[in-house]
Amino acid sequence: MKIKSIYISSHENSAGTLIVSMGMMEFLRAKFGRIAFFRPFVKSKTKDHDTLFFLEKYLMDMKYEETFGFSVVEVEKMIAQNRLNFLINGLIRKVKKLEEDYDFILIMGLNQSYFSTAIDFDINLEVAKNFGTSYINIFKGDNKCADEILDEILIDYENIKISECRHFATFVNRLSSDTSKELKELLLGHETLPPICLLDEVAELAMPTIHEVKEALDCQVVKAEERDFKRVVKNTKIAAMQLENFLDYIEDGYLILVPADRADIIIGAILAIYSKKYPNISGIVLTGGISLAHSILKILDGFNDFPLPILSCNYDTYQTAIRIDKISAIIDANNERKIALAMGLFNASVDMRQINQKISEHSSSLITPAMFEYGLFQKAMKSKRQIVLPEALDERILRASEILLRRAIVDIILLGDEEEIVHKSGSLGLDISKATIINPKTSKYKELFAKELYKLRKDKGLTLQASYDLITSFTYFGTMMVHLDLADGMVSGAMHTTQETIRPALQIIKTKPNIPLVSSLFFMSLDTKVLVYSDCAINQDPTAEELATIAITSADTALRFGIVPKIAMLSYSTGSSGKGEDVEKVALATKIAQERRGDLLIEGPIQYDAAIDKEVAKVKLPNSKVAGEATIFIFPDLNTGNNTYKAVQRSSGAVAIGPVLQGLKKPINDLSRGCLVSDIINTVAITAIQASR
Repeated sequence: MKIKSIYISSHENSAGTLIVSMGMMEFLRAKFGRIAFFRPFVKSKTKDHDTLFFLEKYLMDMKYEETFGFSVVEVEKMIAQNRLNFLINGLIRKVKKLEEDYDFILIMGLNQSYFSTAIDFDINLEVAKNFGTSYINIFKGDNKCADEILDEILIDYENIKISECRHFATFVNRLSSDTSKELKELLLGHETLPPICLLDEVAELAMPTIHEVKEALDCQVVKAEERDFKRVVKNTKIAAMQLENFLDYIEDGYLILVPADRADIIIGAILAIYSKKYPNISGIVLTGGISLAHSILKILDGFNDFPLPILSCNYDTYQTAIRIDKISAIIDANNERKIALAMGLFNASVDMRQINQKISEHSSSLITPAMFEYGLFQKAMKSKRQIVLPEALDERILRASEILLRRAIVDIILLGDEEEIVHKSGSLGLDISKATIINPKTSKYKELFAKELYKLRKDKGLTLQASYDLITSFTYFGTMMVHLDLADGMVSGAMHTTQETIRPALQIIKTKPNIPLVSSLFFMSLDTKVLVYSDCAINQDPTAEELATIAITSADTALRFGIVPKIAMLSYSTGSSGKGEDVEKVALATKIAQERRGDLLIEGPIQYDAAIDKEVAKVKLPNSKVAGEATIFIFPDLNTGNNTYKAVQRSSGAVAIGPVLQGLKKPINDLSRGCLVSDIINTVAITAIQASR
């Protein structure tokens, strides 16, 4: 039987139900076209946090009213009136309606602790049984020994079996590393249990952010950038000492609580942020409802890029500390840092092959942007390559690096002065501690790289001294790391030009055998499919021979990313309907490509509409195996390709991922200098996949 829904629930509060549901949602979105989210029960019918999280994070096309059944008050009232059947039937009607409109439903229960103790049965299990859905149960492992957790697992397993509900998997979250090891050993004797996934405690997920502190204390913003509200508060420190003594007690991630009239502490804390000798605090909360002195405000207003957030509240210092201590940390849809950390934990702890086996395959050619992006991450994680990023002082690179490292997609090598990079990342509230940092100017590899560069380029007139000077260029150094297998790939271009990225690659790494030129492609991720556009970034006016090479290289790249190549050699004419030098070039390129690779489906010359639209194809090329179904579009020149990809991107909302460079022996990829953090993440993942052997 094909599974069309999964019910996820826990008996306990703060058991990590959101993290498990998020991990399953990302997996499901890669398999199914349209996913619905549903909560049978909510604490309140307005502004349920988890529901709003899923609607916003995954841009779900659901109305809020469709996403839940009844409030806790309504449930308890119906059960007290002996109307359980009415309750169940009402929920079934809602779920059946969703089944008609969506491919799969992720159902998230409300843990039992929110219901009255008068409800003496597992209401989530009862509902899951009546839905006929598969069931995932979650346990909280903190402050429990391995034997105690095993007993809970076995008891719940029997209860689920007695209910005749399909038991999909069990998750145990928030485990200490020692308890996790003990539990794994105990579970070896229980092979008949469904998949059991053990997730260790990650302290930061339980820590509040500056935003949560602001909301909980109803703070006024004295000075802060929007990005500062995502900073994590690891602990609080009350500033009661004199400045010279207080500075020795601050630590990374601490939130400083200080009365607004302690100007010495405030100025000292700001100076500590700029100093490389002191830890990076997460922010300052001014207590007591006192306004900052005008002179201090004037100093703060003089900063163009203020280094930390400063908030103000009306509570005294002691009350402020107590209230912050009681904040229950949450994961917001816009907090990419915590989401990345949570997904890194999920992916590292869950055997997705087991999960995949338990969900029947739905045959579909549909590929949504979410499916494609998830596929990129999964492919990259399988090989776990080392990618070097030479522009480590760019804020976008640092933010992307943190997310990539937290999600365990790749290993990162950053080039630059370690003290400077660590200080900059710390001042932004980022954690890049898992990255390797190498300074090209002082590296032990400097001499080896210079001699290798000289050997490669001496015939071109490069002197040994010039090679020593050139190798300290970060793009040359990073490229040499890839050349000598000290890194698997490089991504550059956030601060450097395309030529600064490509030139070292052509001089050092060079092209693959039988591929005389480097070309580029974009993955154009539309609503229901991913297309390949090539070449839209490198070759200005390729010859027929070069167009044929671009087509073949693009087909090989597409195959690596799971796209079946059906190649359209684009022109302003379809078939033999038009004449002219440009059409003849495309016709010749098509012939060359077909002769070189008889295994590929290649059509040309062909117009764009005939290549993508089946109805047009029936008229213009009725017998073509490519027309109307093309997946790879080869543009005749850079002008056409670059303008077309941008027109499609802007007018249709397509996600353009690239440019992806192809033809090099080892992967080097270029970024746009206007790139976003998400662009960097996707390009690094693509580079890792290209590096997989």
